[in-house]
Amino acid sequence: MKPRLRDADRSQQAILVAARDEFAQYGLGGARMDRIAERVKLNKRLIYYYFARKEDLFLAVLERTYADIRDAEKQLHLTDLAPALAIRRLTEFTWSYYLQHPEFISLLNTANLHQAKHLMKSDRIRDMNSPLIETLGQILERGRVEGIFRGGIDPLQLYVSIAGLAYFYLSNKHTLSTIFGRNLMTPEALGERLAHMCDLIQGYVLMD
Repeated sequence: MKPRLRDADRSQQAILVAARDEFAQYGLGGARMDRIAERVKLNKRLIYYYFARKEDLFLAVLERTYADIRDAEKQLHLTDLAPALAIRRLTEFTWSYYLQHPEFISLLNTANLHQAKHLMKSDRIRDMNSPLIETLGQILERGRVEGIFRGGIDPLQLYVSIAGLAYFYLSNKHTLSTIFGRNLMTPEALGERLAHMCDLIQGYVLMD
């Protein structure tokens, strides 16, 4: 890659990181291009050179956010694992990733607040996310053939359940802790939650 192209790529990546933090903290409506420029120590005109509108930058951040989690999932090499272990590993990973990346949850909240109208404009988002569901389907089928998993499990529904068990707990941690009078973010509570999630998912997919 030529030096000028490397500089441009580094600038865009730095802008995406700064914009991710800005959108996660303030949402799309509250985010300001001035603050993003301050975060990344670049002239605001340069940001507009790469991303014509704030909405374009938000979409780029969403695409990068999904690419990051999908790339991390690939490192699990789920198809190399025994089916039951693969499902457990995906459950553990999803929980840990959401816990370690609170900005991911914030960005999803914002995207849903706007009814995913920005994601609908993406040419990449479906191709980026479909391989995970295909992989999960292969694991479920292998488990069924081996007599470990019951049949008829929709891999998309299963993944939504895994993600939902983690997402709801963490995105509502403040309200849940308040209304039930129990700190749900202590190390002990987090460990209990992960164990509960694994038991639920394993109990659903495994044969009786």
